[in-house]
Amino acid sequence: MQTKSNTNNKSAQRTDTNTIPDALKNFDSLPDSANVRQPVVQALYGCSAATVWRMVKRGTLHKPRKLSERVSTWNVGKLRKDLAA
Repeated sequence: MQTKSNTNNKSAQRTDTNTIPDALKNFDSLPDSANVRQPVVQALYGCSAATVWRMVKRGTLHKPRKLSERVSTWNVGKLRKDLAA
């Protein structure tokens, strides 16, 4: 049986830029009227999807706008205010 060596592979430790949503890469240049989806909110707060919804329930993160039954978006301007608080 072969075992993986525990080498210090720096490329494995880097974040793959292909997995970062474009809205997050360009968050600072988005207008306050723009909306972003949940993966961007998760990345901004560094948390899981469940934690995002816990924060909404607690009131520490404003409620999203429901575009459909399965699509929720957060307003960029409100997110900026929440992050600055």
